[in-house]
This record gives sequence, C-alpha cells and structure tokens, in this order.
Amino acid sequence: MISLPLTTPILPSRCLLHKTRRQNSTRRRLLIRSSSSLQDQFTVETTKRVVLVRHGQSTWNEEGRIQGSSDFSVLTKKGESQAEISRQMLIDDSFDVCFTSPLKRSKKTAEIIWGSRESEMIFDYDLREIDLYSFQGLLKKEGKEKFGEAFKQWQEDPANFIIDGHYPVRELWSRARSCWPGILAHESKSVLVVAHNAVNQALLATAIGLGTEYFRSLLQSNCGVSVLDFIPRADGGSPHVCLNRLNQVS
Repeated sequence: MISLPLTTPILPSRCLLHKTRRQNSTRRRLLIRSSSSLQDQFTVETTKRVVLVRHGQSTWNEEGRIQGSSDFSVLTKKGESQAEISRQMLIDDSFDVCFTSPLKRSKKTAEIIWGSRESEMIFDYDLREIDLYSFQGLLKKEGKEKFGEAFKQWQEDPANFIIDGHYPVRELWSRARSCWPGILAHESKSVLVVAHNAVNQALLATAIGLGTEYFRSLLQSNCGVSVLDFIPRADGGSPHVCLNRLNQVS
C-alpha cells in the first residue's frame, strides 16, 4: 500500500484509500477530492476513465540494460505473452482511443492489446520513457562503475539526480503533466494509454497530486495495469481523481 502523508502540502485535505482482494491481484481505490497538480488546467463534463499499461518485457529489460528513451530494444517472447495477458484482461473494456509511446517496445504492446479494435491509435512522443542521457544503453553494473556518485544519486535520490546538465525526474514530471490536457480533452470516455514504467509513474503521480519525491513509489511491472477515473465536479472546477487500480498484472 502506498503511504500518503496527509501533512504533505501537495496532497488534498481528504484522501480515501480502499483495498479489495481479487484472485492473484490487489485492487486499490484512492479518491482524491481535488488534484492540486492538475488544478485549473482542465475540466471534464462526464466521468472519464484512463487505463495505463506498461509495455511487456523487452530485450534490454532481460539484459538488465538501462533503456531510458532509447529505441533499440524490442519485446521478448515473454513480453509478447504478457501483452496478450493484458489484452485478455482488458478485452471487455470499450476503449474509444489508444494513446501510446512510439518506442518499439511500447508500440508493439499497444498493437497486441488493441487487437482488432477499429478505433484510432495516437502516437505521442511525450509518452516516451524518461530521458536518461549518458546512462542509456549501459548495463546497470556499467553505470555504477562509470558514473560512481551520479549513479548512486540516481539510486538513492532520483528527484535530485542530475546528469549531462539535466534533472531527468523533474523533466519527466513536467512532461507527464503536459500530457494530461491532451488525453483528457479527447472526446472519448474510456482511454487506453500504453507507455513505460517511469512515465506511467509520473502520469499517475501528477494526476493525484504527488511530487517527484514519489518516484519509485508507484512502480509499474511489465504490462502492469493502473486505472484512473476523472469525475466532474458539480461546480465545474477541476475533476476529482480516483485511482481504482494500481499495477494489476493478472
């Protein structure tokens, strides 16, 4: 269960967490009365559901290599099987549109899950994985050997991690926040988003009002499914946000 300290200023004053067990899975329901991160950016006229899915296992996942936003790895056979399991989990969901990262591992996962649906698929480069600059392509042990203290900071203090003059996690949060208006402005009531571990964490966090210090608190497994509902407010303000599922894998 995620620990949500109510003393944190970015959190709304009322937060209800419910958890119900299902076979081989845990469902969590987190109702945010008003999401401060997205406040005043948009409104919704009707309840809108957004389902986030991480891509299946990739070749670089299997090798323990740092992917970042590079586009060299592809799905393994296991990754394709994971995507098929997610397709079966979501087969009864009446999605109107699919937004996906254009990186090959995400695109292939989206195509498997989307199956024979005729509705549109939108490729959004802002849904790419976190930009990790000089880390990308290195085995994790190589990153530790080559970058030393910087790699240690990435592991222990990612929110303040800096490399090549960039703060990757801060940039990621800003990019994820900028994705929401476009996703929620789409006329569909049910949206599928297929992307990556870090960016899906950032999408979840920015939707429910959590800052960069929560990076790695919302980890997404390969083909893990998370569900957000955006519920209109009676006064027409920014919507209530409800986290219904977090990282469901079966």
